Amino acid sequence: MGVLHRQRWCGATGLVVPLLTLASPALLKLTGVPPSWAVLWLLPWALVDGPASGAIAGLALGLVLDGLHLGQASEAPVLMVLGWWWGRIGRRGVPIERSYNLGLLALIGSLLLGASVLLQLFWRGQLPLVAAGLHTLVAQSLITGLLAPVLCSLLLLRWRRIADLRS
Repeated sequence: MGVLHRQRWCGATGLVVPLLTLASPALLKLTGVPPSWAVLWLLPWALVDGPASGAIAGLALGLVLDGLHLGQASEAPVLMVLGWWWGRIGRRGVPIERSYNLGLLALIGSLLLGASVLLQLFWRGQLPLVAAGLHTLVAQSLITGLLAPVLCSLLLLRWRRIADLRS
């Protein structure tokens, strides 16, 4: 496990995700669809803190977000897998330094998260929701991928600095 989970205020920044999900600022929407705030927070966290911490953070964040939604589809399994995957990239791969790489990883993560929710709805036989969900999937992936270079870069730089100081 990494260093960030030991810093209480770093973990507390994860509480901003449900607040942003509920507040859903109109300025940051694309055709009425907000970005995936969970992906935008989890990506830099997992890259800095590693796969175990990323998976645990993804699970916790997914459970909190599932508690906010009344639907039958869960985001927790995909967020857990994404946290683990991004944590492995951060530990084993070349350090992610380019903003475009962050945007691409966030776009892929948002696509996987949205596709997982749509697949769960399809399996439950809620076909009208699946048809409307394709618009949400594309719009959310695009806005998440566009915001990631700015937001994830700031979080990544800050959390790497903290991790370097503490280790």
